[in-house]
Amino acid sequence: MAAAARFFLRGANSKLSFTGVGTGAHSSFGAALLKVSPGCSSRTETQRRHAAHFTFQPDPVPTQYGPTQKMNLFQSVTSALDNTLASDPTAVIFGEDVAFGGVFRCTVGLRDKYGKDRVFNTPLCEQGIVGFGIGAAVAGATAIAEIQFADYIFPAFDQIVNEAAKYRYRSGNLFDCGNLTIRAPWGCVGHGSLYHSQSPEAFFAHCPGIKVVIPRGPVQAKGLLLSCIADKNPCIFFEPKILYRAAVEQVPVEAYTIPLSQAEILQEGSDVTLVAWGTQIHVMREVANMAQEKLGVSCELIDLQTILPWDVETVCKSVVKTGRLLISHEAPVTGGFAAEISSTVQEECFLNLEAPISRVCGYDTPFPHIFEPFYIPDKWKCFDAIKRMINY
Repeated sequence: MAAAARFFLRGANSKLSFTGVGTGAHSSFGAALLKVSPGCSSRTETQRRHAAHFTFQPDPVPTQYGPTQKMNLFQSVTSALDNTLASDPTAVIFGEDVAFGGVFRCTVGLRDKYGKDRVFNTPLCEQGIVGFGIGAAVAGATAIAEIQFADYIFPAFDQIVNEAAKYRYRSGNLFDCGNLTIRAPWGCVGHGSLYHSQSPEAFFAHCPGIKVVIPRGPVQAKGLLLSCIADKNPCIFFEPKILYRAAVEQVPVEAYTIPLSQAEILQEGSDVTLVAWGTQIHVMREVANMAQEKLGVSCELIDLQTILPWDVETVCKSVVKTGRLLISHEAPVTGGFAAEISSTVQEECFLNLEAPISRVCGYDTPFPHIFEPFYIPDKWKCFDAIKRMINY
């Protein structure tokens, strides 16, 4: 540990620095690491390693919610929080560094606008953040907690699973903390490695009493986040951090909601059902196009949106029509939420299946750094799975 600290300090004193792709954060420590390999071009290697494995495709401009404004995903989150603070005098936002805007700038300007009593920093203690949020929600406040990265939500696991999720049940509905929403940046980002890339939704999908939601873009992020905040159950809202700046859409300025536990069919098809959520939706959109162009296969693409409770009916109706199902997510395959979907569909649609259900997911390893391109379930892995199903 001391050796690591000394190495860090030496890196911090180095004159070299590089800019983290997509974040704008300078890290001399990172440059020191790159110096270990003489002759390597940090700029070229970094750009190649961090190239996105998908192309973001914006949704059509929504017309039913009033005037829109161009926003990326983090700005749509800020807009949702702004709407909430403006309309609900009991709403408070708290977490590590949220007062100055947060590491991803999702709360930028809100403390200045609404005051330090409503947008404030907490100690670096996830268990304390969620515990405080439970207490605030029980007392009647609309509590919006930020966990700086989803990877660090695990110290708060006991508070979420044993306290927040069970508060209403154990009191016979006399008390509840349904006004609690927990936000956290989620998923791979191109350079996050072990502790800034994880997708822990399956851990919480095993826990009755909470809702788990993951948007695919700015329009969904605002509408689903506002639905989570309004919902009378504790909600975990995971935000795909690789999309914070990469995803840009026309987002309604005023408050609006998108129903929870309702999957969305993004593309209708007849041969294969594709199910995903978050960033992986954009991978699957490319896969659907490849399947049509190269194989003549028509894919129906479903964005699950809510992981718990999930929309069984929409998925099963689609599989009855197509006879084939491919589920894909970044989290490891064993025990991932794709397994729950697969099991349910097998029970409900067994006689309609034309091929075994396929799961294309992360490997059963810690999330790697330089090997991230090999780890992620990219379009080529998913395309191969479709070929296997069609030829079964």
